[in-house]
Amino acid sequence: MVSFNVVRDLVAAAPWGGEKAHVSPILKGYSTDGKFVINLRGRHYLLKTFDLAQLDQKVQEYGALEKMQHFKVKSSRPLEFGSWEQHGLGYMLLTYIDGKDAAEELPRYSVADQYQIGVQAGRELRKIHEYLPEVEAASSWCERKTLKHRRYLDEYLALNVRIPGDERLLSFIDDNLHLMNGRPDGFQHDDFHVGNLIVQDQQLAGVIDFNRIDWGDPIHDFLKVGIFSSEVSEPFSIGQIHGYHGNDEPDEDFWRLYSLYLAMCLVSSVVWILKVKPEELDVMMDKIVRVLEDHRHFEDIIPKWYTEISKLKGACK
Repeated sequence: MVSFNVVRDLVAAAPWGGEKAHVSPILKGYSTDGKFVINLRGRHYLLKTFDLAQLDQKVQEYGALEKMQHFKVKSSRPLEFGSWEQHGLGYMLLTYIDGKDAAEELPRYSVADQYQIGVQAGRELRKIHEYLPEVEAASSWCERKTLKHRRYLDEYLALNVRIPGDERLLSFIDDNLHLMNGRPDGFQHDDFHVGNLIVQDQQLAGVIDFNRIDWGDPIHDFLKVGIFSSEVSEPFSIGQIHGYHGNDEPDEDFWRLYSLYLAMCLVSSVVWILKVKPEELDVMMDKIVRVLEDHRHFEDIIPKWYTEISKLKGACK
């Protein structure tokens, strides 16, 4: 990781920067990217730095942000892409979305405001999913996702950590893998949750962190509702589902796939946290247990926080 002082000097020497550019690091998140707020001539910009070994992936991310502008998604606008090869560093300069982390702000809002921001988020996600691949993938989403799950499952079974009642969980997954047959292969944000949304003045200001983008079933982008967003705000989570579906109720196919992807995520989350942040295993296990309780170990495909929707409708009139 290149030091902050080096990045500050590189910004000062950049044609788009200068000696008067004020650089502040952003320390939140799990990403290996360096993230900095640039204050220049009274305006804020977001600078993301990355190891040049990730160049191909970052070219795709930058291109996706350009596509998001075409679909009028509330996201950062890409301004500049380049490299500082002498430091083995690449960068992208983006517009900065003013506001605060939705994960921190939503609990301070009224139930009605939380719900409406969720509706707005669902509409943005729908626009994100308008981006379709230009070239058909060599293998289907079902094939790719099943293979990925099998790899995670092998790693999980080799661990000394177990999800409570994992026999029922794994059976549910196996019994429902066939649901992925024939599913569409569209663009995925792949990390869409309240921690990657910015709010301001009780409104959704924008969607951030497109660094995990992928291709596959659009419904897969809802699994973070179950494991992250619903823990912060159930009204937001219900609103996101409604907003995505044009304020209508989703059908049974949605819930079956949502539950399948969420169940698969519980397995991969144990493997992932032990690799990335093993000290946070207990926090992750608490999230997993909450999801299992929400779905009665996946006897219910609709989570209990959603089935209490009638109370929410009364509060949001």
